[in-house]
Amino acid sequence: MQIAKVCGTVVSTYKESNLSGTKFLLLQLVDLQGQLLSEYEVATDTVGAGVDEWVLFTRGSGARQVLNSENRPIDAAVIAIIDTVSLSDRTLYSKKYSERMQ
Repeated sequence: MQIAKVCGTVVSTYKESNLSGTKFLLLQLVDLQGQLLSEYEVATDTVGAGVDEWVLFTRGSGARQVLNSENRPIDAAVIAIIDTVSLSDRTLYSKKYSERMQ
């Protein structure tokens, strides 16, 4: 699993029929200092995440183990919305405080 920030959505009118009804998110990866990296990933949203939220996502076979995704051509899936991320004695991210700042 990896941590990323949802920075947008990806809309596709035409797609593989197994992907009908699937929401795609554009994710920007986050490093151990809480800084955004210049790496991006498109992932299916299985938890209802929104723009600016930090999420956990998984790639490969782990993404296809999400309920109802077993037979879909999915390579990455958002599997959790993060509340807090702490490293040693400091908080890298807090959804509670992030929402107040916006």
